[in-house]
Amino acid sequence: MTALAELCEAPGLEAYLADLEDRLDHAVGTYRGIVSEVGGEALAAGGKRLRPLLVYLSGPRGAEASVVAGVAVELVHLATLMHDDLIDGAQLRRGRASAWSAHGPGAARAAGDYLFARAFAELSATGDARSVAILANATLCLARGEAMQRLQRFDPDTAVDAYLKRCRLKTGKLFEAACTLAGGAGAFGLALGVAFQITDDILDCSGVTIETGKIAGTDLREGTPTLPLLLAAQRDDAVRAALAGGAQLEGALLRVASTGALEESREVALAYARSARACLNGELHHDELEALTYAVVNRER
Repeated sequence: MTALAELCEAPGLEAYLADLEDRLDHAVGTYRGIVSEVGGEALAAGGKRLRPLLVYLSGPRGAEASVVAGVAVELVHLATLMHDDLIDGAQLRRGRASAWSAHGPGAARAAGDYLFARAFAELSATGDARSVAILANATLCLARGEAMQRLQRFDPDTAVDAYLKRCRLKTGKLFEAACTLAGGAGAFGLALGVAFQITDDILDCSGVTIETGKIAGTDLREGTPTLPLLLAAQRDDAVRAALAGGAQLEGALLRVASTGALEESREVALAYARSARACLNGELHHDELEALTYAVVNRER
């Protein structure tokens, strides 16, 4: 994602990200053992560090960006990925074996719990109860979103509004928290997170390996009703049957593309990106935040 890489040229950001990586390594490596080892592998797999980036860019003029807040939101994000892979039975994460497939379900579950605990340990050490409450609420929303996804599996009649609510809970609320922890506009992060998730869901249908490293078509195989799949299911009975758990998946992604659902879904993602930009109002890093809204929806992975 070239546009996102260009954002790293913002003054002071390189030093912030370097401090962030050091603090992440320290936070995960605090207690030695299998959970620390599995957590360290998750860190080593990389990632865009998009949520800590939001912490940095959302801070008001004259405020020092909080490395601790960036560490906390990233650890929560990594923990949820680890648990999601375990629940979904996903074999890959960012092109590597997922934690549970490499170390077993028990180790992955414990490592995810460990990362959650380390996130809150980092943040609570600052003595800022408000920040802890913000992250706790976001984490609760993540759990609610995952529960919604479980209930919606293999249901091609899932309402689009219900899907969008799931996006807000599973993705948008942690983006919102990253902005709010820094003193920025939470509404910006919430809208940006939904745009990000819709774009991920489009990429999963387009034959491109997305950020998670999962093979395209994962959502259809797992019966996860995403916006492009729901729109396509309304127009194509074969896609509808596949999303409902039918055995015939071959050629289904081509049928999704033929319905125009990908283009329509992209328009929705672009609308959320515009909504995010509308929330900006003279921020110190206004230009970078604005550029981020374009980078999120124009990425290819």
